[in-house]
Amino acid sequence: MTETLYLKIDKNVRAKGNQVYIRDIAEICCAQKAVENKVKTLRLPTEIIRGPGRYVFSVFDVIEVIQQEYPNLEISSLGEADFIITVEKEQNMPDAWVWCKTVFVCFLSFFGAAFSIMAFNNDVGITTLFGQLYEQFTGNASDGFTILEVTYSVGVGLGILLFFHHFARNHDKADPTPLEIEMRTYEDDVDTTLIESGNRKEKTP
Repeated sequence: MTETLYLKIDKNVRAKGNQVYIRDIAEICCAQKAVENKVKTLRLPTEIIRGPGRYVFSVFDVIEVIQQEYPNLEISSLGEADFIITVEKEQNMPDAWVWCKTVFVCFLSFFGAAFSIMAFNNDVGITTLFGQLYEQFTGNASDGFTILEVTYSVGVGLGILLFFHHFARNHDKADPTPLEIEMRTYEDDVDTTLIESGNRKEKTP
């Protein structure tokens, strides 16, 4: 009876350098644990890797390496047909520098969001609208700081916090935030574009 090895590779996998083994990029499952452990230690042909960056590979590259060691082994791929190996540059930044960058990004995001909200409010004339509503219901002219402005400001802040699930008790079980969904969609689009571009280059004579 022919032994079957199951192979699962994600669309984008990360590696530390040009020494890439199958265990680094794939999930392996086989009834014979000796075969499974041996396959995990097999090295991929990564001659095209010349440093940090993204490199397109095919599952056939992985299957070819495995079949050189086990010619009669049946291989079933359950993952991506083409995938990307992302080689990251090793960085040993001090903790103080990491915290400085984090604080800078937080300030940039905070003031950028505040500017966007103010620009939107000025564009739609929310201050004038609140003034007209306040004068219509109370008979007094608005001084620009009434219950309408206060509740609106508080509501915008609470709405953002609730919308992005910052109050979720269990973040592991909570639904992904809209920002996380958009970032994942962007990553998928980038990976798909890189894979298609890589396949075109291989087919071009």
